[in-house]
Amino acid sequence: MTMTALQNATTAPRPLQNRVAIVTGSTSGIGLGIAEVLAGQGANIVLNGFGDPNEIEQTRETLASLHGVEVIYSPADLSDPGKIQDMVAFARDVLGPIDILVNNAGIQHVAPVSEFPTAKWDAILAVNLSSAFHAIKASLPEMVERGYGRIINIASAHGLVASPYKSAYVAAKHGVVGLTKTVALEAARTGVTCNAICPGYVWTPLVEKQIADQARAHRMTHEQVITDVLLTAQPNRKFASVEEIGALAAFLCSENGASITGTALSVDGGWTAH
Repeated sequence: MTMTALQNATTAPRPLQNRVAIVTGSTSGIGLGIAEVLAGQGANIVLNGFGDPNEIEQTRETLASLHGVEVIYSPADLSDPGKIQDMVAFARDVLGPIDILVNNAGIQHVAPVSEFPTAKWDAILAVNLSSAFHAIKASLPEMVERGYGRIINIASAHGLVASPYKSAYVAAKHGVVGLTKTVALEAARTGVTCNAICPGYVWTPLVEKQIADQARAHRMTHEQVITDVLLTAQPNRKFASVEEIGALAAFLCSENGASITGTALSVDGGWTAH
C-alpha cells in the first residue's frame, strides 16, 4: 500500500471507526481473518491466541500499521475463566469499552465416545463453549449500558448437524448456538445483537497441514484428500475463505446488521441443506 493509499484508508470514514473488538483465537486462521477485516473497517483490535511470540508481534504490528488502528495482544488461556475476565479488563483499560466480541477460539479431538479421553472432553467444552459464556458475561453489561454491542460466536456446521467421533466438538458447538439464541433474547431491546457463524471447511494453514498429513498417512493425493475426505459433506466442493467469514462478521457488526440477532448463519457450501 502506498503512503497516499494508507493516508486515505486511515482518514476516510469507516463503518467501525474507533470501535473496540476482541477476537479470540486470532493469531491465525479464521480468527485472524476476522481481525483483519474488522481492522480494515477501522476497529481497534485485541488479538488473542497461542503461537510464536515473534510471529504474533509481527502480526500485531502489521495489522496496526496497515490499517491505521490500535492492535494489542492478550495471551489469555481461554480454559481459565479468571484469565478471560483479565483479558476483557485489559482490553477495556488500554483501548476503551468493548463494542465487538468475537468468540472464535476452539480446539478439536477425534475419537469414538467409548474411547474419548475425559480430559479432552473437559478441555474442548472449556475452550469451545464455556469461554464464550465467560467472555460474554464479562462484556455484555457494559454493552447494554452503552446501547450498542455485537457478539459473534464462531460455531460450526457441527453446531447444526453431527459427525461421528467428534462428540465433544459437536456438543460444544451445539451449545454455542443455544447460548447465542439465549443471549440474543435477553439483549433484544438493548441495542446488542448476538449471532453465530457456522462455517463448514475453511481454507486455513491448519487445514492445509491436515491435508498433507492425511495424504501421507493414507497414501492419497492432495486432491483425493480434499474431494474424497474433507469436502464430501460440502455440495459445492469448495473451501470457504477466511475473508468470507470476516466479511460476514463485519456485516453483522454494521448498522445494517442491527436487526439480525439470535441466528446461526451457515457458510458451508450447502452442507447443512442436506
